[in-house]
Amino acid sequence: MYIGGKYFTMQENISRQQFLSMSAAAGAAMLLGSLEGWAAEKQLTKLRVAIIGCGSVSNRYIPHLQTSALIQIVSLCDIKPERAIAQNKEYKVNAATYGNIDDMLKGVPFDMMVTLTDMQKHGILNKKALLAGKHVWSEKPMANTYAEGKALLELARSKGLKLWGAPAVVNSPQFAFMSKSIQAGKLGRIASAHGQYGHTGPTWSAFFYEKGGGSMPDLGVYNMATLTGLLGPAKSVMAMLSIVNPERTVDDKGKIKVEAEDNAHVLLEHANGVISHVMCGFNYFDPHGHEAKGQELHSIQIFGDKGNMRLIGYDWETNGVILDDSWERAGVLHEKETGGYQWQEGATKVGESIVNKTEPRINVEHALHVLEIIEAARKSSATGMKVKLTSSFQWPMI
Repeated sequence: MYIGGKYFTMQENISRQQFLSMSAAAGAAMLLGSLEGWAAEKQLTKLRVAIIGCGSVSNRYIPHLQTSALIQIVSLCDIKPERAIAQNKEYKVNAATYGNIDDMLKGVPFDMMVTLTDMQKHGILNKKALLAGKHVWSEKPMANTYAEGKALLELARSKGLKLWGAPAVVNSPQFAFMSKSIQAGKLGRIASAHGQYGHTGPTWSAFFYEKGGGSMPDLGVYNMATLTGLLGPAKSVMAMLSIVNPERTVDDKGKIKVEAEDNAHVLLEHANGVISHVMCGFNYFDPHGHEAKGQELHSIQIFGDKGNMRLIGYDWETNGVILDDSWERAGVLHEKETGGYQWQEGATKVGESIVNKTEPRINVEHALHVLEIIEAARKSSATGMKVKLTSSFQWPMI
């Protein structure tokens, strides 16, 4: 017989008082252990984050991640180790620094990797992290082909891990307003939509213009995510792509040959006869460029038979939504405030969702769908044919 942590044989005699005393002590110990386990399970812990890629984008990601009480950056990694060291010092991260992902995976333990490297490297790096048992938030795109992205998702699910891909445009209050207006029928029957985003092209790195780069995964991805998020998954794609400037001069490699599209027009067929159009490129003069503040032009427009909406500014950093649904009065500007939304918040929000065990609005199926659109657009342009899509995601998102 086992009571209160002690074994008694059948030959040993104990009094009734001893038995009751020992039983009560054992019960109290079991209850205390259960309560301690429950408290530990309920207690919020910090998510340990490793960032790979310490270039320009990390200047937005690092400080935003640092605003969260639920997240701790424990590692910084870059193929140019001096950049990881510099960011560690600049933002007082107090993290370990590494020069390659293999050393980082063997180093300080972490829970989620944030991928901010050249886009051509995202797929292979994200796979290594998943194989090592890490959750992943990846800047766009999360892979270089739809097949690669789908395989990453299957790998993540097989290991019980979370995988997400930027952008985070669906988090903005402006996106929420537009989605709710559409679902409430304020525009009537939706017919058409347009998205546009471009500038004269980045100069700091060659990867934007090399194979696997291009204006679609860098710029068009925002509008594609917004329009499919508002109108639902696309069923098919038709596109025309071109290279307007065959040569570029960039900081890291000097004069290079442009191999990926720097000009793209993409038609998307949605359900119920809805058609949308995205244009993006690296040859679009706009005095605002990457700066969204003060931008008064609209980047997204949705048309129905009872009204239309125009998203002012860029969909990744908006300045409000004009709803025009009256014959008598001018359109009204709604949702001028950001509500705290920032384009770089994706990693922070999904990281917090892991700790809080919640489901963020951003979802990997949506990012994978956009990746298939980009690949289908390239195929359509090359063949002159409409390309059907196979992917989808849960919709409406709001």
